[in-house]
Amino acid sequence: MRPEILFPLYAPVTTLAGVGPRLGKLFERLVGPAVVDLLWHLPTGIIDRRFAPKVREAPAGAIATLTVVVDGHLAGHGKRPYRVRCRDETGFLHLVFFHAKGDYLARQLPVGATRIVSGRIEHFNNEIQITHPDYILAPEEAAQLKPIEPVYGLTTGLTLRMVQKAVAAALERTRALPEWLDPALQRRQGWADWRTALLQLHAPGDEAALAPTAPARQRLAYDELLANQLAIALVRADNKRLAGRKIAGDGRLRRRVIDALPFRLTGAQLHALAEIDADMAAPTRMMRLLQGDVGSGKTVVALMAMLNAIECGRQAALMAPTEILCRQHLATIEKLAAPAGISVALLTGREKGRARQEILDRLASGAVQIVIGTHALFQDDVAFADLALAVIDEQHRFGVDQRMALSAKGKALDMLVMTATPIPRTLLLTAYGDLDASLLREKPAGRKPVSTRTIPLARLDEVVAGIERALAGGTKIYWICPLVEESEMVDLADAEARYTQLSALFGSRVGLVHGRMKGAEKDRVMAAFAGGAIDLLVATTVVEVGVDVPQATIMVIEHAERFGLAQLHQLRGRIGRGEVASSCLLLYATPLGETAKQRLSIMRDSDDGFRIAEEDLRLRGGGEVLGTRQSGMPALRVADLAVHQDLLAIAQDDARLILTRDPALASPRGEALRTLLYLFQRDAAVRYARTG
Repeated sequence: MRPEILFPLYAPVTTLAGVGPRLGKLFERLVGPAVVDLLWHLPTGIIDRRFAPKVREAPAGAIATLTVVVDGHLAGHGKRPYRVRCRDETGFLHLVFFHAKGDYLARQLPVGATRIVSGRIEHFNNEIQITHPDYILAPEEAAQLKPIEPVYGLTTGLTLRMVQKAVAAALERTRALPEWLDPALQRRQGWADWRTALLQLHAPGDEAALAPTAPARQRLAYDELLANQLAIALVRADNKRLAGRKIAGDGRLRRRVIDALPFRLTGAQLHALAEIDADMAAPTRMMRLLQGDVGSGKTVVALMAMLNAIECGRQAALMAPTEILCRQHLATIEKLAAPAGISVALLTGREKGRARQEILDRLASGAVQIVIGTHALFQDDVAFADLALAVIDEQHRFGVDQRMALSAKGKALDMLVMTATPIPRTLLLTAYGDLDASLLREKPAGRKPVSTRTIPLARLDEVVAGIERALAGGTKIYWICPLVEESEMVDLADAEARYTQLSALFGSRVGLVHGRMKGAEKDRVMAAFAGGAIDLLVATTVVEVGVDVPQATIMVIEHAERFGLAQLHQLRGRIGRGEVASSCLLLYATPLGETAKQRLSIMRDSDDGFRIAEEDLRLRGGGEVLGTRQSGMPALRVADLAVHQDLLAIAQDDARLILTRDPALASPRGEALRTLLYLFQRDAAVRYARTG
């Protein structure tokens, strides 16, 4: 049970004064549904109101606080604004209001009264003015004006004042909590207690107080990383306690497949296989992450692990996030597994009626040895004869709950999760720390590097002329667009418009595939691109993972500046899969921002997915790289992995030591650490501590 001291923080944001249902929805979109979410909505800047010049000395563009006497009112008419003339001994200041209520302003600014006004100075028609001042106060209310105010990220419909008031109300609900930090670490770092650090962070005295390296931010970042590492360590300890089954095949099926391969396994593949075999043979359950760059041969390694289970008379399942990827895996695995005579089936949402029932019956009887499928695999009516190994591809697209739902389909199931998104080491620790990791850093022999060039969109005609020449030479080409259809919000070339334009030039040789198409239609177009009449495929990012067309040697990515580095790298990985040298053209709109410029130059200079992933983390932060928005992983709210790597290492060691000394978190510090886990919404992990 969550400790009572945290109850006020887990109340809905609508329990705060002034936040009704309408604003509640906006706050939920901005930060989340609970009061505690406001605590982690950190200031992004400050407004400094300490500058208090005389009227004549107030420079345009500055935020200034002036003391003036109200001189007179001039009501607005039509489009003309309401104006209030004020003065001090050096000159006149005009306060300008659009759509103003005159009676309200007459009460706020009575003629002859002294007022303190604060806002941005403008010089207009030789007059000094402030449009809609942030503050209008009587001298006795001067204490209401904070000399320095925090600035927060906003969403449409919420003003800065609304967010400031809501955050202040949330901070009022906090209480001092029992200290969970190691006393020696706290002394060494010179950190305040949790609540003091939180209050300091939301009341910055200058810009430096907002830096990720400021002591208050470091303290809270460490708290979050400690909660993260402790949660992972608890889950991992529980995994290690779960009884597994010893799965150790005799290698007969594996040998048949290896002998029929047109290539030799790389050293990295053999090393990963040895780690997987050792896990499967152990009496505990395997929980292993297999991560490798695009084209490093993860599917072959996964198949070898599945054959190990099948040699013991058991079944294996491979779960992937999209139907296109499932069908791609089916084509690859059926071909590879054929020499061993393995029965492979596909189960996605598209299989219906009698065809679906037939697959379910064959799964339940054990006639199907490998099943490949989407979320459809863990639906209630899917039963296995004896599932021993589950392989999950593109793990970051699935939440932990989905991993567990599939795990429940077998007895003491071994689990191998794969990702083609190389993950920086720091992210690996925070997102996948409950898994052992195997890395495939080698590319299979014969893989040719892809030549990457950046080209401004203004030269689109030249690119199309080059495409025409390539098509005449028999090349297959991807053309990637970022959106499915025109959006009023984002003026981007969309896939349908580009398809129409290219079809007018190249006729039926052009195909279109995007996420909103029906599965059967998508497959028809992909099949025609892989081996048929379509040579130029216009697509959205549905081709990002798993699509394998070795004849495709050119990729055009339109508005490349809109994509993240990891995604650009994934897309580029669709070419360079055959014998012919390949080219990737990154088309960008000018002017380019600094981050976009860095991103495109990294893509041009490197094809090392691990280096690219580290750079992506540096440029975008952890949550974006892994796509935590879509997956079941809690994003980090305070810690910044690009800056706080040293704190992560300390938190990892601390968590390990804590569980060695106090696995049930029963000591006074253990009790405080339980509160920490609840504070950072790692509730599920506390269950594992209870079992001790």
